[in-house]
Amino acid sequence: MWDSRFASEEYVYGTEPNNFFKEELLKHAPGKLLLPGEGEGRNAVFAAGMGWDVTAFDSSIAGKEKAERLAAKNKVEITYLLDSYESANFEENSFDMIAFVYTHTNIREHQHKKMLNFLKPGGIIVLEGFSKNQLNYNTGGPGNVDMLYSIDEIKADFKLLSEINVREEEISIEEGQFHSGKASVIKTLGKK
Repeated sequence: MWDSRFASEEYVYGTEPNNFFKEELLKHAPGKLLLPGEGEGRNAVFAAGMGWDVTAFDSSIAGKEKAERLAAKNKVEITYLLDSYESANFEENSFDMIAFVYTHTNIREHQHKKMLNFLKPGGIIVLEGFSKNQLNYNTGGPGNVDMLYSIDEIKADFKLLSEINVREEEISIEEGQFHSGKASVIKTLGKK
């Protein structure tokens, strides 16, 4: 599905970073960043331009190719791996930040807990994704309620963090043709 979605020349979620991710990234000194499910590379390229050492992965070949083109156009280096949550493996405690930007799958709990192993003590988690209330909107996200987030689920996924702030907000989203209009999202900041 993702190769088909990313097959066009157009960047279907745009080339600008997610606003929440951008705001949080700018509050921290550059370090090592992991971006699971990075798609077409908009967040990875922005972070690399801010001096971060970026590792991203996605299972889409088309997404990887577009991310690498975007990085070349912006004259930045990113490490982009063709990988899935199930097989992705990194050194424990190796990233200063991990950001989940609209990474909706049916293995949410497992993916979040697995990725935490790769975060350094004191490292930061940033997450923005559609809430279960997004089913009331027609502005993006999966149509399966089990793939959408709730505050309680996210708190449970990241219960091992020393600090966590999870909130639900209605926002206006303008991220390409598939994320456009009013949306209900979960925003999360956490510290290991």
